Amino acid sequence: MQTKSIVHSLEGHTHNVCAVMFHPKLPLIASASEDGTVRLWQSTTYRAETTLNYGMERAWALAAAKDSNKLAMGFDEGCVVVELGSDDPVASMDATGKIVWARNNEIKTAKVSGLASDDIPDGDRLPVLPRDLGSCELYPQMLKHNCNGRFVAVCGDGEFIIYTAQALRNKAFGQALDFVWSGQGTGDYAIRESTSHLKIFKNFKEGASIRPATASADGLFGGHMLGVKGGDSAVLFYDWDSGEFVRKIDVAPKDIYWSDAGNLVLIACEDSAYVLSYNAQVTQTAIQMGNVSPEDGIDGSFDLMYEIPENITSGKWVGDCFIYCNNAGRLNYSVGGQIQTLQHLDTSAAGTTQHTILGYLAKEDRVFLIDKTLAVTSYKIMLAVLQYQTAVMRGDFDSANQLLPAIPETEYTTVARFLESQGFKEEAMAVTTDPDHRFDLALELGHIDVAHEILDNTPDEDKDSIETMAKWKRLSDAALKVSDFDLCESASIASNDFPGLLLMYSATGNLHGMEKLAKAAAEGGKTNVAFLASLLIGDVEACAEILISGSRLPEAAFFARTYLPSRLDEIVALWKDDLSKTSESAANALASPTSNPDKFPDHAVALQVEQMFMAQRDSTKETGIPSSDYPTAKDDLDLDLIELIKSRQAQIVDEDDPAKVDAEIVLGGADAQAAQAALQAAKKVEEEAAAAAAVVEAARKAEEEAAAAAAAAEAQRIAEEEAAAAAAAAAAAAEAEAGKDDLDDFGDDW
Repeated sequence: MQTKSIVHSLEGHTHNVCAVMFHPKLPLIASASEDGTVRLWQSTTYRAETTLNYGMERAWALAAAKDSNKLAMGFDEGCVVVELGSDDPVASMDATGKIVWARNNEIKTAKVSGLASDDIPDGDRLPVLPRDLGSCELYPQMLKHNCNGRFVAVCGDGEFIIYTAQALRNKAFGQALDFVWSGQGTGDYAIRESTSHLKIFKNFKEGASIRPATASADGLFGGHMLGVKGGDSAVLFYDWDSGEFVRKIDVAPKDIYWSDAGNLVLIACEDSAYVLSYNAQVTQTAIQMGNVSPEDGIDGSFDLMYEIPENITSGKWVGDCFIYCNNAGRLNYSVGGQIQTLQHLDTSAAGTTQHTILGYLAKEDRVFLIDKTLAVTSYKIMLAVLQYQTAVMRGDFDSANQLLPAIPETEYTTVARFLESQGFKEEAMAVTTDPDHRFDLALELGHIDVAHEILDNTPDEDKDSIETMAKWKRLSDAALKVSDFDLCESASIASNDFPGLLLMYSATGNLHGMEKLAKAAAEGGKTNVAFLASLLIGDVEACAEILISGSRLPEAAFFARTYLPSRLDEIVALWKDDLSKTSESAANALASPTSNPDKFPDHAVALQVEQMFMAQRDSTKETGIPSSDYPTAKDDLDLDLIELIKSRQAQIVDEDDPAKVDAEIVLGGADAQAAQAALQAAKKVEEEAAAAAAVVEAARKAEEEAAAAAAAAEAQRIAEEEAAAAAAAAAAAAEAEAGKDDLDDFGDDW
């Protein structure tokens, strides 16, 4: 029933109050005043929490988002947005999968065991059905189950309350700045009453009191040892039973995580985490014997094992494996310092994680997480895999081999990659079921026959893929390192590694392989390799065709000028035709042996050299020149055949047989039979050239005779015309004389 009576008065402002609001998420009342301050009050106890003053003159307006801890404030000179407290979820899960969480003062519970079926993918929100447990008398800032899950403690506002986990009945309460559970006893816990005084409770009864050997105790950490966060960037460990000081570790911890067995502890700091082993036997013996140093504690109680260079926000030990979330939003686990990434989680706009690990259920092989909206998700992590990896890290391969059959084959690749990271590559290759991973391991170990078998069994749909081609190339390189040339060749052919084949064929002198390479490279569009391979086997015709088909007509013309003079006219004509499309004058400037013979001296001799080259190539086409002939054949590379033929032609003595030149002198003694064949071809060329010259000379003489005959006929015609003209003149003169006689007769008569 509503009344107009005053419930409580909030006093503190020194000027007019302009705006007041209840925060929609937090139990806070905010008030803005003309005195330039914004005050925050606890909405249940009406206690003043804090005062905000930014020196921006009068405060006029307040606003807050429904699902956020942020508060916006409007002043005369601008606006300010602040985040109040922490928005990390206040939740805890026991070993059976029962979750308890707090939303403001309301406490709810739910059971997640059995919800994460195979039908729900990893990372999807679980269909949690919450049940109200009741309300808490204080605002929970921390909520934690004890070691067996029977009790749950809530701490906040400088107080703590211990409830039963099933019905939320009060078990104990008191004043405390911090509260932590012991890792063993059901009712064992510790509280921090002040920065200099701690209390330990055994079975809910007050026990030892501790004044830590530090300037200021700023926090507590529970577990198998009681941890105290010192103000001097250190953590001090105390024994739960006796309260004796055990050891001081010079790091500034954010949180401390103990394994279930109590033999391992992880100290999470701002930028890294440290994993230490704890020797309980040494500690208990020293306490019983009274060998505890007030300054150093007990030597040998802790030993550093390894460091994890990550900012860990939450985590959970599963055996000797630590599962954790880092600040970058990755779900990882570490075994012996080896970090494996399980999942990339959603992050906030600032790139920080939004998830907290609740716990791990071994029966379901799942780790459960909760985000800032209290949505619960899970990810599958096989316990057998973690146990196997832990056994490997201990060097206990007998136990590891016994655990392997319990691991599903779908997880074998994960196990194999872990073995590889530990240097056990032979074992990894035997375990992995991923063909790509097995191929990589086979190459690393030098088992090229295994790698070859894997590639031979590649599915047909993947044989032409880029990845498969790259694997064949890697196999080719590996085979070349061990001088397995047959496998190297077949792998290079399978990967279309034309440059590699060119190198191998040229190095080994494989003539037939080079011929096949030239053809395959041309068909595959690798014109550079095709050109070079054709040139190395002497197929100059193919080289010219490659240049022509590639529209490299200038290069083709220069190539023909050097190696194929018989086609020079044809290629120059093609070049002219192509060049005339862009520059007619440049095209007309091109010269050819037919149109400009003076520009091509010794062209006829070059044709002879070409014929000699063709003859020698044809004679050695099947077998090639033996490598044993290199000491003598190498001198042929420096011969100027045009000058040699010209000098030999000048020294020909026998006119009837001008081709009797010592073949071994002409060709340096490389192959007498081939040289003789070449000279015979040269002789034939000379004869054909002489015959052609004779034909040309006869034609020229015939043309001259025809021209002379035509001139004579023309002279005769002119003479006949002159004779006819003379006859006509004589007739005219005779007629004129006859007329004169008639006049004379007329005069006589007159």
